[in-house]
Amino acid sequence: MKKALLAFLLLAIGFVSNAQVKDPVQWTYTATKKSADTYEVVISAKLPGPWHIYSQATPDGGPRPTIITFKTNPLVALNGKVKEVGALKTSHDENFGVDVKYYANKVDFVQTVKVKNNAKTNIAGTVEYMVCDDSQCLPPTKKPFSVQLQ
Repeated sequence: MKKALLAFLLLAIGFVSNAQVKDPVQWTYTATKKSADTYEVVISAKLPGPWHIYSQATPDGGPRPTIITFKTNPLVALNGKVKEVGALKTSHDENFGVDVKYYANKVDFVQTVKVKNNAKTNIAGTVEYMVCDDSQCLPPTKKPFSVQLQ
């Protein structure tokens, strides 16, 4: 009886560990000082092949676009919109019925910010994204981030 129970427990643990959602994206967050009060915040995604992540400009009806939101900080002002730096690809996706825009391997999301009064502070927020490969899409994921501005 003990052996049967042990075998059942080991099998159950195996199923539970296999059921965990994998996330192939490796995120890094950096800030580079460009002038006395201006920083460039870079949110980088690296993906192994064949995974890809979707552009912020993915059309309605398609997969979830990447959305970057910043928490309000009275010492920091966003300058413009988040730019995407990478090899943008566009293709028609039969599953969604729209032309999708995506990045494979690597993409940088870049936001320019201005810091008031040369304050030492941070900028925080969330990256919401969805990744797919040739046979599956993972559920949308949210990752919080915080970057020091000094």
